[in-house]
Amino acid sequence: MPQRSITYYWGDHSLLITLGNRTNKRVRILYLVEFLFTTAMATIFLMQSLPLQHNFIHWAACIGSSLIYVLAANRFLARLFFTEQLLLDQQCFTIVRKSLFSQNIKRYDWRQIGALHYEGKGRKTDHPLKGLSFDYLGFETQEHLIQSLHHDGNLYFDTNEGRVYFAPNVYSWDAEEMVQMMKLYIGTSLQLGPEWKEMLQEQGFDEN
Repeated sequence: MPQRSITYYWGDHSLLITLGNRTNKRVRILYLVEFLFTTAMATIFLMQSLPLQHNFIHWAACIGSSLIYVLAANRFLARLFFTEQLLLDQQCFTIVRKSLFSQNIKRYDWRQIGALHYEGKGRKTDHPLKGLSFDYLGFETQEHLIQSLHHDGNLYFDTNEGRVYFAPNVYSWDAEEMVQMMKLYIGTSLQLGPEWKEMLQEQGFDEN
């Protein structure tokens, strides 16, 4: 079962916010369907390349099918075991993203961070196996459906290098609680976008 509750750990000199894996059951099923569909297409290509002959096209199809298997498995497992943590201290805001095979840590100095915003629906990105002109195999359609369900909310702030998104699939009421906790710890170092004023007032919170 994915961990959907947001937990807060108050340290002597830091605040750790654990978002866990917030992927709901419906999206996890879609991930599985996408994985099975992709591997089925790879199997078709592989069967067409057999038996292997001294033919470049056959060998290319075999190698391509093997790569699709590896990419599909890596993508499926990375999504299934994705977790995210936010670490706040007096100097930095740190985002820690973990999956089964990797860990990515990014630190941002408070002095270089712009206002924090709540966007809602995240922007859709293309599926890596989408065709250039038409979605013949249905990868892009499936990716659109998954992202529409998965990205129920996104927080972001601006830096000199562009926007930094985090906390996918966080609803507005969870985001409001998170912001209140962050402000309790870091105070005025956390700047808020104009949309928060109305959001926090609806919940009876004071933005300041």
